[in-house]
Amino acid sequence: MQTAIRIDSRFPHMGTTIFTVMSRLAAECGAVNLSQGFPDFQAEPVLFDALHRHLLAGRNQYPPMAGVVELRAAIVDKVAALYGTRFDAESEVTVTAGATQAIFTAIAAFVRPGDEVIVFEPVYDSYVPAIETVGGTPVFAQLRFPDYAPDWTQVAKLITAQTRMIIVNSPHNPSGSLLTALDLNMLTELVRGTEIVILSDEVYEHILFDGARHASLCAHPELAARTLVVSSFGKTYHITGWKIGYVVGPADLMAEFRKVHQFNVFTVHTPSQLALADYMQDHSRHLGLADFYQERRDFFRHLLAALPLRLLPCQGTYFQLASYAGLSDLPDRAFAEWMTRVVGVAVIPVSAFYTNGHDDKVIRFCFAKKDDTLRAAAERLQRAFGQSAAIPCRLP
Repeated sequence: MQTAIRIDSRFPHMGTTIFTVMSRLAAECGAVNLSQGFPDFQAEPVLFDALHRHLLAGRNQYPPMAGVVELRAAIVDKVAALYGTRFDAESEVTVTAGATQAIFTAIAAFVRPGDEVIVFEPVYDSYVPAIETVGGTPVFAQLRFPDYAPDWTQVAKLITAQTRMIIVNSPHNPSGSLLTALDLNMLTELVRGTEIVILSDEVYEHILFDGARHASLCAHPELAARTLVVSSFGKTYHITGWKIGYVVGPADLMAEFRKVHQFNVFTVHTPSQLALADYMQDHSRHLGLADFYQERRDFFRHLLAALPLRLLPCQGTYFQLASYAGLSDLPDRAFAEWMTRVVGVAVIPVSAFYTNGHDDKVIRFCFAKKDDTLRAAAERLQRAFGQSAAIPCRLP
């Protein structure tokens, strides 16, 4: 149906997220979908058993706005064990309808029209639309290619009297790079004595490789006092479709966060929260995630080793970047579409994470998949890249 109302769009340049675009194209083409970041394997049955148990026990009505007490207590214990900071379950923990809702809510709670928010490009695609929706102005710092490390000298020059928030993301999507303790110290120096709020997206906090330890802002006392930290049960427990995450932070920041949270979602599915609280009691389920995904990463990199792609370092997340520079002059979006339509493997063009379309000729694979899925993708890639003449060099 076509509306008769003339729509003066508030966001005329805001398109559909690249994840939706590429997943739809993958389905249309019958491609192996290594684009959107979700596993194609199940969580442990014991989690579903717990959910079923709470459903049958009648725990199906509204929970408290901030989340069920059992889950908030489990979150407090987990964060304290990992990072040494014990938040107050009543006033400093909020369960959210996924990490994206948490990020939007935090931005809406603190960013006013005209405020500036520093983000790091390549930037996860929900940050800038959220900033613009509430009238803020995104300010872009650049992560240096190919290691995607921050340039704190550049960040210092971007901070102004209008800077209200800095958003950091580690382990970083899409690059897989990590913030270090030195990075956190540099950030501390830049925000000391200011009113800047930090929003730390740490949804891949348990997926780090080669013995690396996560530098959570929870563990840095000076930064923790001005930071809201976001995490995700979907990423940790292979249940992205449950859309449940959480935020921890100091009580005064959390009070402002909840003012928005109560009116955009109010609360989150009760029996799922209770099932997660039960499941979290076995800490090996998140502590073992790094080894689990390192096996996935190493297996996938081995499968691709003979291809003429240059695999970039992957320190965390379940994403692998690859450069095709030297193989083709196609822009990365066109190359990703060729990969999906012709090769039969869907990927994400990394230029989608830049507002100006900056293109280093890099694509992103998701390796949170079964062995058979990764093998199927690798076989298609090997067939295509084994025939170098078949690789399109430029747009017709």
